Amino acid sequence: MRFLIPLAVFAIMVIFLAIGLKLDPREVPSPLIGKPAPTFNLPQVADAAQSLSPADFKGQVALVNVWASWCVSCRQEHPVLLQLARQNVVPIYGLNYKDQREAANGWLTQFGNPYTASAFDADGRVGINWGVYGVPETFVIDKAGLIRHKHTGPVTPEALEKDILPLVRQLQGEP
Repeated sequence: MRFLIPLAVFAIMVIFLAIGLKLDPREVPSPLIGKPAPTFNLPQVADAAQSLSPADFKGQVALVNVWASWCVSCRQEHPVLLQLARQNVVPIYGLNYKDQREAANGWLTQFGNPYTASAFDADGRVGINWGVYGVPETFVIDKAGLIRHKHTGPVTPEALEKDILPLVRQLQGEP
């Protein structure tokens, strides 16, 4: 009998572990969905004399992509962002997260710059306010400045076509 209690506790722990292993960490919903984009005023990556804040993209549907030059997955999604920027469907703003300005500028020079503007979040505090727990992450912001969607991980062509662009078009008022 005294072995049954530890055995039952162990069995319950195994069940919870099995359930947890089947969950996709990208499916964790953001508590910021439907709420205003957190405010910030940061210098831009390209020019520290210019700043970027959510007021710069208010009044339009926009993507905010959190990226870093040291991020391997960011390199994977970068061609997708470049192609999207060339299509001129939606402005893409960057939030350069915990990076060095020289490295970020070098990365954009080497691989191309899809961003309308990119803020420089050297210490990562703004990213934390946005609920970022890894890069890359991409947010869809509506015309009122509300976060409507968060995509965790690299943006892929499939994620664009299935989730992001249909929402962007809907928010832009397209049929």
